[in-house]
Amino acid sequence: MFEKVQVPTAGQKITIDGDRLRIPDDPVIPFIEGDGIGPDIWAATQHVLDAAVAKKYGGDRKIVWMEIFAGDKAQQVYGEGVVMPEDTLRAIPEFVVAIKGPLTTPVAGGYRSLNVTMRQKLDLYACVRPVRWIRGVPSPVKHPEKLNVVIFRENTEDVYAGIEWEQGTAEVGRVLEFLNTEMGRNIRLDSGVGVKPISVTGTKNIARKAIRYARDRELPTVTFMHKGNIMKFTEGAFRDWGYELAREEFADLTVSEAELWDKYEGRAPEGKIVVKDRIADSMFQQILLRPDEYNVIVTPNLNGDYISDAAAAQVGGLGMAPGANMGDFVALFEATHGTAPKYAGQDKVNPSSLILSGVMMLEYLGWQEAADAVVEAMSKTIQEKHVTYDLARQMEGATTVKTSAYGARIAENLA
Repeated sequence: MFEKVQVPTAGQKITIDGDRLRIPDDPVIPFIEGDGIGPDIWAATQHVLDAAVAKKYGGDRKIVWMEIFAGDKAQQVYGEGVVMPEDTLRAIPEFVVAIKGPLTTPVAGGYRSLNVTMRQKLDLYACVRPVRWIRGVPSPVKHPEKLNVVIFRENTEDVYAGIEWEQGTAEVGRVLEFLNTEMGRNIRLDSGVGVKPISVTGTKNIARKAIRYARDRELPTVTFMHKGNIMKFTEGAFRDWGYELAREEFADLTVSEAELWDKYEGRAPEGKIVVKDRIADSMFQQILLRPDEYNVIVTPNLNGDYISDAAAAQVGGLGMAPGANMGDFVALFEATHGTAPKYAGQDKVNPSSLILSGVMMLEYLGWQEAADAVVEAMSKTIQEKHVTYDLARQMEGATTVKTSAYGARIAENLA
């Protein structure tokens, strides 16, 4: 099946059975180390995850890791210029669940974002970013514990679709001619042009996944974040289609914010999820001023990028922010920050984002005991002030440790 990937002789595949996953006690899980700091933070993450599974399940459960390749290491294995091998694009859906470190995205020239490529080719339409405070982490806000949200960002459409034409080219000339002549617009002829597609299908897929998530975890609200007052037929439609999906498929479970006040005097009936929406600029205020009023936030692609990082800043920054790209079943968990190439190989940076993405992965497997153990051990380690430089410089009396030592201390603190 694969050209270069070595499939382990031990372990079993995760499989899809109807509308559920079947998780063996020894799942084979592909991993991509990542570029830059990727190998450092992956080594720490693998150590913590393996230690947590061993601690909570003894020898009854074990992850069997299988390396796959993308980015710089893919070029080493497959040859120059091969940054996204077909092996990798086959392995992830074949084994259903995978995890990766950060991958380089060149600015302007070079190859297209590998993260975007994987999302689109594998139809990983949901970027899922839980944002919560880990006790002990320095924060710029007074009450970081009030923010506990999960952001569902549509992953395949919007301006990230990559449909654009460079200023001055013959192609953009034809686009401008069509827009100005045929469609009656008045766009400057020295413009570059991009297209922002948002579909009924993409919107309803992300809305469905978000509402199911809220249902399964008994969360009280789902909020659509949009700029529909300006972009009426894309982001305004995103909002409208989201409400439509809630009415069509979850009528017995959801109530709109308008209905909440018209019918229920502002009090949600027991067991109902309140579905509401907020304009994007207002949402940025809301997560600062009233963060505890939001549980699940659903957004188009670009808004989701912005709000995820802004929310992460309140709980310690991207170094503490996990994430995953998901389809209906296939899930690729990942660090949410960049590759920090100037720190590559220095065993220096904070691996918490990737470790917490591993926590998300354990939860997805249904191994909640191991997931909870990692979070508690990380919190204990941070409260001991035994941390990497980025956290140490914000704490009085902290001990600055290497990436590997931080991971080892978390493993030691597992209970």
